[in-house]
Amino acid sequence: MANWREFEEQAPALAAAVRERLTAAETHVLATLRRDGSPRVSGTEVDLREPELYIGSMWGARKARDLQRDGRFALHAFPSSEGDAKLSGVAIEITEKAVLDAIQGDMQPSHLFRLDLQQAVLTTVEADKLVATTWWPGREVVRFERK
Repeated sequence: MANWREFEEQAPALAAAVRERLTAAETHVLATLRRDGSPRVSGTEVDLREPELYIGSMWGARKARDLQRDGRFALHAFPSSEGDAKLSGVAIEITEKAVLDAIQGDMQPSHLFRLDLQQAVLTTVEADKLVATTWWPGREVVRFERK
């Protein structure tokens, strides 16, 4: 797994395009796992503070409980004609007061999760091709094309 900075260092062009998608809209779609293993989809906002990417949650919300129990997530950035960005990995709850104060300020009590990345994908349309550019930590970026 990798933090946001490691993603930027390993795949700078892809990370820049994904960052653009994450900052183009305020709300994105987060998928978590319910207790029975089925998916739960929720709206979420991201907070990109170097070197980490964070999401928050209202205190006691279902998505927070899901992530506390099983941190696996998928995040789908608001799509546009500029591309469709997705991240997946493991969310780690932050409980240190100094970090919570620095990031959330007066929004407490609420949950804060750091997103450790396992994969990033940007899907775009180039001429007559669908192009998926994919990164995994420690590996070369892979580009898939389909007509």
